[in-house]
Amino acid sequence: MSKYKDWFLAARPWSFTMSAISVTVGAALAATHTHFSWFLWILSLVALVFLHGGVNLLNDFWDVKAGIDQIDTGTRQYRPHPLAEGRIKPATVLWISILLFTLGAAMGLYLAYLRGWEIIWIGITGIVAGVFYTAPPFSYKYKALGEFSVLLMWGPLSVEGAYFIQTQSFSWAAFWISLPFGVLVALVLFANNLRDVDTDARAGVTNLAIFFGKRNGPIIYAAMVLISFSGVVIMSIFGPLGLWSLLVLLALPLALKLLRTMIRGVPRDADARTAQLNTVFGALLVISLALESLL
Repeated sequence: MSKYKDWFLAARPWSFTMSAISVTVGAALAATHTHFSWFLWILSLVALVFLHGGVNLLNDFWDVKAGIDQIDTGTRQYRPHPLAEGRIKPATVLWISILLFTLGAAMGLYLAYLRGWEIIWIGITGIVAGVFYTAPPFSYKYKALGEFSVLLMWGPLSVEGAYFIQTQSFSWAAFWISLPFGVLVALVLFANNLRDVDTDARAGVTNLAIFFGKRNGPIIYAAMVLISFSGVVIMSIFGPLGLWSLLVLLALPLALKLLRTMIRGVPRDADARTAQLNTVFGALLVISLALESLL
């Protein structure tokens, strides 16, 4: 039983809220346009969670192989890391990752059969981006492109994909609405890298946290959080969001508290606190879209 628990923890299930919110934002936006299917929403959600789990496992596999995640790194001190701790074998992690990618791809093909071939291209883009996030020969996470990829994958790609599955059409509204949440998801990685800036630098990694440095990094972080909130406010006034979307401002006290902490000094659980913020922000955005579709 402990082995299954280790595999489950290695997939980082607590991060799946990001996928759940991305899919639900796209589906909820579709509902405001009178298109919504619970069946398609569940299929989309499960497919993305499978792919997300596959990416997480593959990411850990290559981070450990590259010597970035070790028993004494910041990541290990904050969360369980069965692979770095030697509780599961690298080959096992790799095979489970392949299994999750296969399951997610199979569900994506079924959705493409139901709703349109465009979904295949969305899926291929996501899988390629997820695999080469840390895998050679690109390993672009180590070349200061990780945050941009995360923003695009959990922002426009996932939200637009979920919207298309519901409506069989693409939407600029889905694209713009996805950006504030996508930025906050990318900030989870940025916060993680700010915490680990010294160990990452020793490992020869290049990322935005190293580029901006310990002094400027938290300032950039704060600016992006405020831009995310400002983006929703602007879209609620000028479109495509309605005034209900101002509900996300209920998350502002949590954001300001986090920003004060980050400016004083990046905490060990900076990524977890950022994930908590984007979960609350995203949930409020989903609720606002649901209210708009119902009222």
